[in-house]
Amino acid sequence: MGTPFADMTGIDRLVHDPSRLAITSALSACESADFLYLQRITGLSKGNLSSHLAKLEKGGIVKIDKTGERRPRTVVSLTKPGRVIVTEHWNRLISLHEAARTWTSPED
Repeated sequence: MGTPFADMTGIDRLVHDPSRLAITSALSACESADFLYLQRITGLSKGNLSSHLAKLEKGGIVKIDKTGERRPRTVVSLTKPGRVIVTEHWNRLISLHEAARTWTSPED
C-alpha cells in the first residue's frame, strides 16, 4: 500500500485529462448534450472537442449520434459504463484528496 500521492499516478488518464474531465462532468449532469452546447460550456475549439470526443468514444465512455440531413446535429451522451466510470473517477479523486489532506509521514 503506497501513499495517497503514489496512488494518484494510477488515475485513469482517459477521463482525467482536463478537457475530457470537463466534457464527462458536463455529460454526467444530463442525459445528453449537443456538440455546440458542449463547445460553449467547455470553451474548447471545434477541433479540440472533436478530438477529445473521439478518444472518449473509442474508450467506450461516450456515445455520439449524428442526426439531420439539412442541419446536421451531433448529440453526445455518456454510455452506461461511461457514467459508472465518471462517477467512480470523481469518488476516487475525492477519496485521494481526503487521504492526501490528512496524510502524515510515518517518519514524523
